[in-house]
Amino acid sequence: MTVPAQRMRAQRLSSRAGGVVELLDSVFALQAQDVPALRLAARARGVASLDGPVVRTWAMRGTLHLLRRDDLWVIGLLGPVFVSAGRRRRAQLGLTDELCARALPALREVLTEPLERAALVARLAEVGIVVDPKSQAPAHLLAFAAHSGVLCRGLDDTYRLLGDVPEPGAVERLWLRYRRAYGPATVDDFVAWSGLPKRMARDLPEVSDEPAEPDGTVRMLGHFDTYLLGYRDRSLVLDPEFAPLIQTGGGFLTPHVVVDGRVVATWRRAGDGFEVRPFGDRPDLRAEAAELGRFLGVGADSTWR
Repeated sequence: MTVPAQRMRAQRLSSRAGGVVELLDSVFALQAQDVPALRLAARARGVASLDGPVVRTWAMRGTLHLLRRDDLWVIGLLGPVFVSAGRRRRAQLGLTDELCARALPALREVLTEPLERAALVARLAEVGIVVDPKSQAPAHLLAFAAHSGVLCRGLDDTYRLLGDVPEPGAVERLWLRYRRAYGPATVDDFVAWSGLPKRMARDLPEVSDEPAEPDGTVRMLGHFDTYLLGYRDRSLVLDPEFAPLIQTGGGFLTPHVVVDGRVVATWRRAGDGFEVRPFGDRPDLRAEAAELGRFLGVGADSTWR
């Protein structure tokens, strides 16, 4: 039994899902600020289509994620934390509490159809909510609205009304879903993943993890994949010697190869295939590269650095 094998199974990387709803029931959410990277994350877990009762909105760490609509209770739990944390920056951008409060009903009025940001900012101006479209103010105002449960963002990057949101869930509920998706893991890992202050993560129940054995699973994971993003301490699966090749700052992750839960190489598209930089022995990528190549519409040839 190994922790990496347990985490691979929890993340549906070694026991793949039959569809997006089943996947998100298991892993709770996929990071989604970059839609192509989101599709790669779903592909690695056996899911080709993101069609279904799912929503792309701001959740853990104030970052865009894809969730089941039934799990939008998390907005009421996390949203107030990020609204409070962002107040100072909003004030610097001229987004006073009074303006933000007026913006929420205004957004419900003008978002009669999916709109790109520029069009939405223009419509807001028509009803008296004026922000500089060339500044960071629109992004912060719309994030405030998302954290307030008013809007979300489609896979086409348009904004649209969120609709009814369930009552907020408790921290314990999120902890249990996190442990199901990322266990074994610690409370410190949970705090880093969720963005909650540690004072809100006290007295959480103990959780047992089912055993798992390595089975040779190989996966080529993309930018922002949740496999690594779920932990504060990644040293169990990513050798600190090679971590700078993967973690390049700003939450950005270089595409990487995982074998039995351990990160063993980086990869990138190159020509009609992939260029791979192994950290030691070359992993056997033939089956996984062929599958990924079909998904991306490229060949499966691998060159090695």
